[in-house]
Amino acid sequence: LRFPQKLWKMLESGKFQSIWWSESGKYVAINKDLFEAEVLGREGQQVFHTQKIKSFMRQLNAYGFTKMQRNFQRSASLPEFLAEEAAASAHSQILYYYNPSFNRAHPWLLETCKRR
Repeated sequence: LRFPQKLWKMLESGKFQSIWWSESGKYVAINKDLFEAEVLGREGQQVFHTQKIKSFMRQLNAYGFTKMQRNFQRSASLPEFLAEEAAASAHSQILYYYNPSFNRAHPWLLETCKRR
C-alpha cells in the first residue's frame, strides 16, 4: 500500500490511540509523543518505514498534507486564562494535518492523493 492508503487504514482501524480523524473528518490529529511510542516505536511490526516523527511528517508533506494551527480563544480573567494555557500546552503535543484529497466523508478522493 502507498503511504496515504496505509494512513487511511490506520485511521479507520480504531486500533491506535495516538492518531484519529478530527470531528469533521477533514483533518488528521496526531498526538506526537504517543504516536512515536505506539506506532513508530513498534518492534517488528512497523506500519511505516521509519521510526522518526520528522520522517513521518516529511511523508505527510510529500503527499500534500499541510500542518494546521489550532487557534484558542483567550479569556480575560487570570484564573480562566491560566487554565486555558494549561489546556493549550497539552494541545501542543497534538498535530493537525489537512489534505483536500484526504477526507473521511469522501474516500474516493484518496486516489487523487499523490506524491509531489
